[in-house]
Amino acid sequence: MKFILFTFLTSIIVSCSNQKIVNFSDFVNGSPSITGKSEYLNSPMVTAGDRVYMVGHQDGSFPPLGWHIQGEMGGIWNHPIKLMDGFDITISIGNETLTLNKAIQFTNYPFANKHTFNGKEKGLEIERWQFVPDGKEGMVVQLLIKNTDASEKELEINFTAYSDLRPTWLGERTNMIDGKDKSTFKKDLGLVIFKDENNPWFSIIGSDYYSEASLLGDYDFNNPNGASEKLLYNIKLSKNETKAVNFYITGSYISEEEALTTYKDLQNNWPNYLSEKRNRYETLATKTKLTTPDTNINQTFEWLKYNCDWLVRTVPEIGSGMGAGLPDYPWWFGVDSEYALQGYMAVGQTDAVYNTLKLLDSVSNAVNGNGRIIHEMSTNGAVFNPGNINETPQFASLIWKIYQWNGDKEFLEKYYPTIQNGLDWLLKEKDANKNLFPDGFGMMEIHGLDSEMIDVAAYTQKSFKDAAKIAMELGETKKARQYELLASQLKGSINAKFWNEEFSSYADFIGTDEQALQLIEDAITRADTLNKPWAVSELKQTREAILKNPSKESRPFVLHHNWVVNTPMEVEIAPQDKAIKALNTAEQFANPFGMFVTGIDRDASAGSDEGSFKGSKIFSYTGAVMTLPTGVQIVAENNYGRPDKALNYLKRMTRTFSYALPGSIYEVSPDYGMMTQAWNSYSYAVPIVEQFFGIQPDAANKRVVISPQMPAEWNDASLENVQVGDNEISVYFSKKDGKTTIKVVQIQPDWEIEILVPKEKYRSFELGEFTVTEEKSIINYHFVSKEKEANVILKE
Repeated sequence: MKFILFTFLTSIIVSCSNQKIVNFSDFVNGSPSITGKSEYLNSPMVTAGDRVYMVGHQDGSFPPLGWHIQGEMGGIWNHPIKLMDGFDITISIGNETLTLNKAIQFTNYPFANKHTFNGKEKGLEIERWQFVPDGKEGMVVQLLIKNTDASEKELEINFTAYSDLRPTWLGERTNMIDGKDKSTFKKDLGLVIFKDENNPWFSIIGSDYYSEASLLGDYDFNNPNGASEKLLYNIKLSKNETKAVNFYITGSYISEEEALTTYKDLQNNWPNYLSEKRNRYETLATKTKLTTPDTNINQTFEWLKYNCDWLVRTVPEIGSGMGAGLPDYPWWFGVDSEYALQGYMAVGQTDAVYNTLKLLDSVSNAVNGNGRIIHEMSTNGAVFNPGNINETPQFASLIWKIYQWNGDKEFLEKYYPTIQNGLDWLLKEKDANKNLFPDGFGMMEIHGLDSEMIDVAAYTQKSFKDAAKIAMELGETKKARQYELLASQLKGSINAKFWNEEFSSYADFIGTDEQALQLIEDAITRADTLNKPWAVSELKQTREAILKNPSKESRPFVLHHNWVVNTPMEVEIAPQDKAIKALNTAEQFANPFGMFVTGIDRDASAGSDEGSFKGSKIFSYTGAVMTLPTGVQIVAENNYGRPDKALNYLKRMTRTFSYALPGSIYEVSPDYGMMTQAWNSYSYAVPIVEQFFGIQPDAANKRVVISPQMPAEWNDASLENVQVGDNEISVYFSKKDGKTTIKVVQIQPDWEIEILVPKEKYRSFELGEFTVTEEKSIINYHFVSKEKEANVILKE
């Protein structure tokens, strides 16, 4: 993908007429922005859109990126095809040429971004801006040039486009075969059209100006299917004059006519589209608006909502849904969605939730037909993995969670058949010994680790518990009792059979001695390679214990200390004593950024190492600290009444915000893997909305329970405009001079608000519009107000 690649070159000499400058910076004035670190200019950035997006480096270059299609995950994409590897822009003054691929600054906005280049020695200020309009198969790039001295300047601007019309990952499975790109210069329109010679795949590049002449030349190049074209513009700048050169890049995998229509549309209407996108992002910011004493957390939470929108991927012929991460996971996943969509719902991005669920359900039923939920699907419709075992039960719990937020019984009815079929499949096809622990891979895709996994067991237990609620809601009382019984049995079995008192932890898995011994050998090799002597020693001790006390029966093993051992606390089935022991144990497997994926990868230096992640030459998660395990730990800590511990982990994750890409949290902390990742929304939004502020929606009954458990540091905090059904509520929390005040505001006067607070914590209280009932350990404040607002003051 290196850009010495071109079949032939077209130079277009263009005259620039005097025209009113429509400047990107006018549109972003007043919008939030974050400027990146200079040491991360040579790292990825994204200009996001739901149809088209662009991935390059913060310095303005487009090096090879990614591993799913080796070196090809960067560039400009219009899934299910790629349009371009990227582009180069040069500015020549006389005999000197400045190549705009070494920006001195990168600034990210929620809906656009800017590269600033050093043109000071040539008396120039140079910026490159870009954005992708909503729903459009194209993007706009603006080169903004200002003459900063008294001399008139004649500039030659070259825009070189590197076409790479090729299919996305797994294209061969859907008969998408890459052909050679050919280009045509349309002199009357002042643009270049690229076409794949074997497919109706097109990309178009041009500007606002028309050509006076065209020159052709032949060039060698290394990629036999790519092509390159150069557009040349001559412009003059008088003293202190600023000029904008706008470039339009559009594409289509259907027809040239579509690409041309989009091109003309962007050329005529892009300022309106930029304004519309800004307005839409301003609306995103107002939903579930967080204010706490911690400005870093406030900013991270706001940008997390933007990140969620960046990852929406729409292919009309297949569907729309949340992609998992960029650059290597732009397509759709089961489990990523099952975590992330909980966060999307909490921040009010419901369209993405419903579209993603519709897509996953329809494709899963088409491919599997038995309720099994797929794991990974490319944007061309090819399913790579029909589903890991945990994804099917997690789907049931996700549906129940969303129903709590939307109260839509038709929604439940729509997905209930898939849930029933999936749970039947789990028990009939994936539970060979009929002990209710399904067999197979869960979240940990370690070779050989596919027997009875703790996360699969925990999520299966929760799925039966939630399926019982769904069945009851739909009047299926007999089925509800069956599911509730299975949930109860599983809860007891997990605590009896997975718990390991010696390690004060739940086991990674239940399996045979033979399986455990092989896994130990592999783990010793891994730990030894990573120079983790403590892990090697512990693994050898475990091996000796197995050999001295062999068992013919399967039994639980603690080998890897994988993060999934904390899922019983995440789903809140661990008894209090076991939970606290396990949560304390988990603290050993954290570093300043969060939780290790695999505990044996940590070492003594991890606790003080705040440097970047040193990944292997071949992409791997070995040694990784990741946001999802950290989020699970936060949820688990809150479940057992430890919000200060939860906040500690949240702060660790917050340290990774803007660490590499301004405005984003990487998948692997702090700066490895995907530069933005969907399930961060689970790890961040769910504990803040549902646990710290304690918002527990029951939209079907027009009711919201608020049971806050605030960290001690948050004396004043608010969460505004939280969407629950057709209602919006805002919660204001303050603590001062021994008094805790909780204020609730809603837009619907006929909803019931119930505030739950620990009885033993407060000695007296003053009420606004509340009525009070007292139970053993909880004081219940019920509020139905025509004034839409109420206060309760609790005195310690």
